[in-house]
Amino acid sequence: MPIRGVLFDVDDTLFDYSGSEQAGILAHLRQTGLLERLPSPQAALTLWRTVMQTHYARFLAGELTFRGQQHERTRHFLTHLGEDGAHHLTDEQAAAWFAGYAAHRDAAQAAFPDAAPTLAALAPHYRLGVVSNSDTDHQRRKLRAVGLLDHVADVLICSDQHGEAKPAPGIFHAGCAALGLAPDEVAYVGDNYTLDAEGAHRAGLHAFWLDRTASATPVAQGIRVLYSLDALAGALAT
Repeated sequence: MPIRGVLFDVDDTLFDYSGSEQAGILAHLRQTGLLERLPSPQAALTLWRTVMQTHYARFLAGELTFRGQQHERTRHFLTHLGEDGAHHLTDEQAAAWFAGYAAHRDAAQAAFPDAAPTLAALAPHYRLGVVSNSDTDHQRRKLRAVGLLDHVADVLICSDQHGEAKPAPGIFHAGCAALGLAPDEVAYVGDNYTLDAEGAHRAGLHAFWLDRTASATPVAQGIRVLYSLDALAGALAT
């Protein structure tokens, strides 16, 4: 069955989330005078990402709301830094601190250079959309801000509204249904090998793992590797 549609992950696939996250947290810690409490900027970034992964997993599991995981991340992170009373911050106080980080992060937000040209090249030939483990409104705002939303606005499936997260087959199938296509007519492209590539493959889609770092990690049979989105159009046609 020929590929007629393409679904994309967002963060670190179309959108440089890691870059904006790094710029945002380091700028916020410098501004608040907290960076000196950690051995190095890299240590600060590693701690922030470890805390994020812990509480974002709770959001994906339905234990926390999207905003709630931001509050918990803030409390957890500031407690690690030794801030007095951090564990007992109100939601409003935690939200205010997180908003400072988010302002710096959003000032640095950008699409990858290969994202817009790829979507523009594919749009005349394929139905396009997004399947993301995130909050729908958050991803919509982000994609609009970096100029990519128009390409995928009609199909934007996120775990908050769908009710389950990648790698569950159902969220991939929801994306296919929104495109009006069967799974074997749809390719999925994402940077996370387990969630994106393996998840899509198990769900019956054509799985493309975007390995931007060229890690040379072995992949399972049936999963194809891209090192840039520039190669996607050609790969879809073969």
